[in-house]
Amino acid sequence: MKQDVIELDGAIGGGQVLRSALSLSMLTGKTLRIHNIRARRSRPGLLRQHLTAVLAAAQVCGARTTGAELGSQVLSFEPGPIRGGDYRFAIGTAGSCTLVLQTLLPALLRAPQPSRVSISGGTHNPLAPPVDFLQQAWLPQLRRMGGRVELQLLRHGFVPAGGGELEAFIQPSELQPLHLQERGALLGSRAWALSAGLPEHVAERELRRVHDRLQLPREQLTPVLLDEEYGPGNVLLLEFAFEHLTELFCGFGQNSLRAEKVADGAIDQARDWLDSGAAVAEHLADQLLLPMALAGGGSFTTPCMTEHLQSNIRVIEAFLPVRIEARPLSEQVLQVQCHALS
Repeated sequence: MKQDVIELDGAIGGGQVLRSALSLSMLTGKTLRIHNIRARRSRPGLLRQHLTAVLAAAQVCGARTTGAELGSQVLSFEPGPIRGGDYRFAIGTAGSCTLVLQTLLPALLRAPQPSRVSISGGTHNPLAPPVDFLQQAWLPQLRRMGGRVELQLLRHGFVPAGGGELEAFIQPSELQPLHLQERGALLGSRAWALSAGLPEHVAERELRRVHDRLQLPREQLTPVLLDEEYGPGNVLLLEFAFEHLTELFCGFGQNSLRAEKVADGAIDQARDWLDSGAAVAEHLADQLLLPMALAGGGSFTTPCMTEHLQSNIRVIEAFLPVRIEARPLSEQVLQVQCHALS
């Protein structure tokens, strides 16, 4: 019997198009052929973390691949049966461990046996969700849907050194639809600043900025000074726990960026979301869509349509018999609904 083939133009988005397509190829058994991978990015093609995701996905399902090499903008991925087990992957750079994990996790939830996955590389990188985001914001929602997943951070890894490690335990699970229309009551908020190999005042200034702009009490502000062997590295994490979900916003330290500006990046994101009244912020919206589609339905409100959300919708609808609709409820609230097609 001829295997279904899904052809995708990777130019509709960035690395997320590839990662979602790999997840869905594994889950559906459909061959993926993708070209123009990350074509509109400053360094197009497969970087180390994308290649690790491809090779890891191939190992999990015994896939046959062509084009799986650094810099490649074309990939063919022909999956076999998903296999649980004990997996260990090394990115070899500070590329994101969490993005590799998110590529594998939907398939491993459908594996016939439990899995343990260890991934080394970067755990706190700009342009990727840090481990804390998965632990505090994403995985709680996945567990509400029925996903049985535990995640541990074993060692921090910042850009450019990498060297971090995470470990996930995944039990076979059936996902159920999730509806997130409102946040519910605010239960608490806090901020913490991770700093490794940097002067103590960096974390202190970031937290002072949070106190000044958001009026968070000082007892909810925590500097976390890591051993300098993990550094250099710095990230400010800002958490808001509501009745129905928790959101996490991040500001990443960079050489040319003052501590106050690092904090401002996270604070501005948080304020935009808080002021919107929408349940789910921009990044969590992207990451809930695929599990909801696998569950056969779900919905959430989010402030606006983003490139990631739009491209993810296109990839999911190419693989699965679902319809994803987005309609504005107001200037600051977009409702996204996923329906299974009969």
